[in-house]
Amino acid sequence: MHTPVLLKEVIEALDFNEKDKVFLDATMGAGGHSLEVCRRFPWIKIIGIDVDSEAAEIGRSNLLACGCQFDIKVSNFRHLAKVLEEEGIEKIDNGLFDLGMSSMQLAQSGRGFSFQKNEPILMTMKKDIKEGDLTAYEILRSWPKDSIEKILREYGEESFAGRIAEGIVKERKQGPINTTFDLVRVIENSTPRFYHHRRIHPATKTFQALRIAVNDEINSLKEGLVQAFDKLNVGGRIATISFHSLEDREVKVFFRELARQEKAILPFKKPLRPSFEETKINPKSRSSKLRVVQKILKI
Repeated sequence: MHTPVLLKEVIEALDFNEKDKVFLDATMGAGGHSLEVCRRFPWIKIIGIDVDSEAAEIGRSNLLACGCQFDIKVSNFRHLAKVLEEEGIEKIDNGLFDLGMSSMQLAQSGRGFSFQKNEPILMTMKKDIKEGDLTAYEILRSWPKDSIEKILREYGEESFAGRIAEGIVKERKQGPINTTFDLVRVIENSTPRFYHHRRIHPATKTFQALRIAVNDEINSLKEGLVQAFDKLNVGGRIATISFHSLEDREVKVFFRELARQEKAILPFKKPLRPSFEETKINPKSRSSKLRVVQKILKI
């Protein structure tokens, strides 16, 4: 089962109590964090959201075995206000956004999230892809060089964005870029040799950028945070776990602005980080940052 990152820190930071009634897990996945909420605070109703129907089903099965009150909706968290309205819930007491890709999605989705497996290069979180849904294949096939370079630079912080974008355009004239391995080859052919021997794989930033673009992750995050805070009861807390600087920056700016407007306080001056013990057990947790905001009554 997927190991939830910063589990102890999340539970403590959200500061659950006997008056809490509703916990929103905006990124349900396999339900690791929600399972702990269920075990420790069985009176709380859990509302889970996940855009990946396969992940949502796994989360549902795990929570059923735990026997708590819950409902899980297949949706993007940018629509969480609508989800809560459909559930007849006006306010939440705590909320969590775990923005990381689960190892399950990387290893088993078949949608091309990982450059280590040769799969169709789709990169959409949706399991059921409909006509008109954006995919990485479509970006690589038809987007102009300048647009591809822009997303690689902005979403991937890729220093060789121009060269990789140029390589993609040149490659697609010879034939379609259909699979993850096709794209990895283009990236390796477009970047200098020294870039291939660094700590991270040379394709890491390009794959991250395409995934963010396909799923419109930054705009979804902005919209989801605004709606979650609007639905939050006074005294309630929202926690976010981010894994790269782009997401963390958006969260930090939003939370600080709420504090500046005296709508919220920040219970922790700095983001919480995983313990040394956790990073040894789960190396993927190393880059994670936990930020928390608490709603207050503006006088």
